[in-house]
Amino acid sequence: MPEINPVINMIVFGLFVAVTLFIVIRVSRQKATENEFYAAGRSFSGRQNGVAIAGDYLSAASFLGICGAVAVAGYDGFLYSIGFLVAWLVALLLVAELLRNTGRFTMADVLSFRLKQRPVRMAAALATLAVCFFYLVAQMAGAGGLVALLMGFSGPLATSITIAVVGVLMIVYVIVGGMKGTTWVQIIKAVLLIAGAGIMTVIVMVMVGFDFNALLARAVEASPQGEAILAPGLKYTNPVDFLSLGLALVLGTAGLPHVLMRFYTVPSAKEARRSVVWAIWLIGIFYLFTLVLGFAAGALVGPETITAAPGGENSAAPLLALALGGPVLMAIISAVAFATILAVVAGLAITAATSFAHDIYASIIKRGDAAPGAEVKVAKLTVIVIGLIAIVGGIVAQNQNVAFLVALAFAVAASANLPTILYSLFWRRFNTGGALWSMYGGLISCVLLIVLSPAVSGGPKSMFPDADFAIFPLSNPGIVSIPLAFLLGIIGTLVTKPSPDHAVKQAEMEVRSFTGAGAEKASEH
Repeated sequence: MPEINPVINMIVFGLFVAVTLFIVIRVSRQKATENEFYAAGRSFSGRQNGVAIAGDYLSAASFLGICGAVAVAGYDGFLYSIGFLVAWLVALLLVAELLRNTGRFTMADVLSFRLKQRPVRMAAALATLAVCFFYLVAQMAGAGGLVALLMGFSGPLATSITIAVVGVLMIVYVIVGGMKGTTWVQIIKAVLLIAGAGIMTVIVMVMVGFDFNALLARAVEASPQGEAILAPGLKYTNPVDFLSLGLALVLGTAGLPHVLMRFYTVPSAKEARRSVVWAIWLIGIFYLFTLVLGFAAGALVGPETITAAPGGENSAAPLLALALGGPVLMAIISAVAFATILAVVAGLAITAATSFAHDIYASIIKRGDAAPGAEVKVAKLTVIVIGLIAIVGGIVAQNQNVAFLVALAFAVAASANLPTILYSLFWRRFNTGGALWSMYGGLISCVLLIVLSPAVSGGPKSMFPDADFAIFPLSNPGIVSIPLAFLLGIIGTLVTKPSPDHAVKQAEMEVRSFTGAGAEKASEH
């Protein structure tokens, strides 16, 4: 295999950062209003937003994590791809259009419309911040391992410095460009990522004479596990854990705040629906590429070489690029992966900042009476704080598989957000008590079970391998926390009384969710 060339890698990285920063500065407005900073002035078409959604969704987990998981665990690794893709059908059929019609900037706009503003906004904002934190940690961990591999760094200190640099770049992108700049970075990154993965897939298929069975045979030959990589049970020996992960992946997307927020950047519900159709096609094609690239990495690089590299499983795609096209292709693919991380962390940061500034600062602290421009200033300060927290979290989790870490974020989204979103849109009886029981119950149970799971302690691949407080046996808590959150929403609704104007608000929301009438004022009630 050719040697890694850090100089070429640095040049390609530098070019990418310079070009994207130039674009972000060009499209940004110096004195952006809330609508421009949060929702890009609703100026993107369905096609543009669909590509941006793909850019937001195809994270380091989708490229680095899944390729690594398939290379090492075969069939079990591909479950991530299937779960991530099928999840879009839930988002398309149940959430996208209705959410765009009902809200204005954030998920809390929808949830608080016919419920009590302050307590529901606070719960929704905390759930949003929790999901963004887990997702950000995953991206930062991926960034550290990737850049350490490319620059020839070794040791946790070098990786930690890399994670800090990614965090600073993220802060700059969001503060300078807002949602418009972030969206253009995501569009560019989606095109580069899908094209890069497509080129690698074509090279691999040419090598095996377009015979996928031949590729699988080579992967089986290279794997220490042999034919076991083609059957379930290699990574997830416990079928309940396997089911729990699948449940979190399929139901998590429709509750991811940074994906839901993208529906507000288009001018109409029709364009929101069109966005999701574009996103499904692009994401589906990409995940077919990851299946080929994962088995190709296992066949050409070898699972043992991948797990021994800096970044572990997350190094599979760059090492495959090195094997296929030498240092230049590796530099290009790695720069695309780095772009992937930057675009996703920027999207997460602006979502978390919007949630804090719009839902907590403007709606709760200032009771809807914030001074002109103050909300955007608070959002920009929040970006800095979130960036610093994400850097620390990424340093702690720097050796974890990023697809696995993202699956935890999906579990939190499906537990804390999805039940309340669905009940708000489709259950007339649903009230504030049900929303609070569901959101806090889902959030607390999910985070608590993650902390007490083997993901955090008790094993060699845990975040804290030397500690052992893993009481809960499953790595992903979705199978417990998601049904519990749905159940708590029902119980909370039945044991608490609705507000006096409940029926009127519910009727108005029903009309708005299907027609979009008055959506621009959704957060002013």
